[in-house]
Amino acid sequence: MLFWIIVSCVTALLAVALLAPLLRRSATAGGEHAHDVEVYRDQMAEVHRDAAAGLISAEEAENARAEIGRRLLSSADKASKETGVAAKASRHPLAQAFIILVLPAIGIGLYLHAGSPGVPDAPLAARLANPGNDVALLLAKAENHLIQNPDDGAGWDLVAPIYLRNRRPADAANAYRQAIRIRGESAERLSGLGESIVSSNQGLINSEATDAFRKALSLDKNDARSEFYLAFALEQEGRGMEALAAFQSLAKTSPPDAPWQPIVAQHIATLQKGPAETKPNPDAPGNPTAADVAAAQDMNAGDRQQMIGNMVAGLDEKLKSNPNNFEGWMRLVRSYAMLKQADKASDALARALKAFPAEGEQGKQLVALATQLGIKAPEAKP
Repeated sequence: MLFWIIVSCVTALLAVALLAPLLRRSATAGGEHAHDVEVYRDQMAEVHRDAAAGLISAEEAENARAEIGRRLLSSADKASKETGVAAKASRHPLAQAFIILVLPAIGIGLYLHAGSPGVPDAPLAARLANPGNDVALLLAKAENHLIQNPDDGAGWDLVAPIYLRNRRPADAANAYRQAIRIRGESAERLSGLGESIVSSNQGLINSEATDAFRKALSLDKNDARSEFYLAFALEQEGRGMEALAAFQSLAKTSPPDAPWQPIVAQHIATLQKGPAETKPNPDAPGNPTAADVAAAQDMNAGDRQQMIGNMVAGLDEKLKSNPNNFEGWMRLVRSYAMLKQADKASDALARALKAFPAEGEQGKQLVALATQLGIKAPEAKP
């Protein structure tokens, strides 16, 4: 009943709004000549006052009254005619009937045909309580809950992967961080955080994401997502043979029907082609041998990491005895940075710049690499 009362009130207000211009027209029509009539009457009164005060002669007053009177009669006649025409024009019985009767009948008929007057309304709170398959409503419900309960770790766990699937990586990263803060680290949360960071960086795997993936693998050595991104990080760094070994190991340990197998196979095929920018110089010290690559395929993540650390240390020793190797210094600085050994990376950079001064072309590349990796270059001595 309340619904129909509201409909009636809205219909009445709409009808008044539509009729107002028609009714107002009769009151305002003919305004121009009606105004002239008022002006001439004022002028006539002014002539009478001037004649009584002796400001003008009787003859001048008579002539002025005659002229004003003529104009007054003419304007009054025109105003009367326009008012009559406007009054006729303002009578629109068909338009008024259409507005008052036909429009409401059409609107109500359409609603009864296409609407659902018998269905109760569904306020936002009720829709949030039962979102069904509506992801937007589900997120809105969860976000509203988390605003009121920011320490609900289960809620953050719920929304984090949903954010990631809906291409909101920054929100996903924040949700994973909150879940880790409240519920602690797990392989799922850490690898999800790493993937969110990578997505936020347009696919670039930075040190924060790498740390998250490594921690995830330390908790679950079979975390395929972390293995994939760590292998991809090696590929991004130009360490093609190491990346190839990591991808091949992931393909070997994963089920044949795993959903990530096709993309892993693509990376393996690309790396096996050996593009120029990722193919290491065989003469550069510290490159893994074919035997190293084969051995890495059968290692777990921890053993592979240990092998990488040994290779970096070996590269460092060889560069001490043979510093005239630009590619080796670039690899060493990058390797120490990725291993989170900032002091060793800075020291390696300083030694590299002794062999390749900063003002030279190769020295500039070393400084640019250090800037990219967040390593402070040594100050030039005067």
